[in-house]
Amino acid sequence: MPKMKTRRAVAKRFSVTGTGKLKRNYANKRHCLFAKSQKMKRNARGTTLVSEADVKIVKQFLPYI
Repeated sequence: MPKMKTRRAVAKRFSVTGTGKLKRNYANKRHCLFAKSQKMKRNARGTTLVSEADVKIVKQFLPYI
């Protein structure tokens, strides 16, 4: 049987925590930051966990996590 391939684009955007949950970055903080509120930019710092509804979809693209 051949190996299953990992979607490289997905592997670059998501990582796994120590407990096996999926971690992601926030969106909308690359450009046009002058038009976004300070509160929105502050809340978009760092990382957060992937919602439970989306975990199954992401894990299909990451067979070896």
